[in-house]
Amino acid sequence: MDKAELSPTDLEKIAKAIGEAETATSGEIFVVVARRADDYRLVPVLWAAVAALVLVWPLFLFTPLGMATILLVQAAIFALWCVALTPDAIRLRVVPGPLAAANAERAAREQFLSHGVHTTKARTGVLIYAALVEHRVEIVADDGIAEKVDQTEWDAIADTVIAAARSDNLSGGLLSAVGKAGEVLARHFPPQAGDRNELPNRVVEL
Repeated sequence: MDKAELSPTDLEKIAKAIGEAETATSGEIFVVVARRADDYRLVPVLWAAVAALVLVWPLFLFTPLGMATILLVQAAIFALWCVALTPDAIRLRVVPGPLAAANAERAAREQFLSHGVHTTKARTGVLIYAALVEHRVEIVADDGIAEKVDQTEWDAIADTVIAAARSDNLSGGLLSAVGKAGEVLARHFPPQAGDRNELPNRVVEL
């Protein structure tokens, strides 16, 4: 999923799907696709600290080395692990799962606010946020929707995007998610007189 890309044609299809889904509902759908939710610059430091703490214990327990020598070895371990884990290709693969999940959720809520998905008149905006490096998809629904639609329903839609992306079909997964989100919104929030398109029908790539 971290290498998935959307072509201009993909972006156009998704934008069109958003427009079509919104014709059957007063709700609004917004899609954001991010390369990653965070830079994880401190992850090498985290793992280096763990390695430095753990790997010196055999030296302390089973060798006659003095404390000064062991401390030097510990410092060397910390420095080497920091350097080894710093490149993107390595650092982004050793991000702890809970940290990746928390950052994806945080970033999704930031995008929800920064793009004004919370400002629709009836509070019926939905954000579909995909973080490629983290292999995470978050769907954030505004208060008007959350009162009627359980989060588990959105999570099931998010899972379809993840499954599609792992099969190198991110675009297909997002198209499916937009369609399903539109169906959910249509059931609870049918079109109303005077409805207008409050959010742009496009995909934001970060």
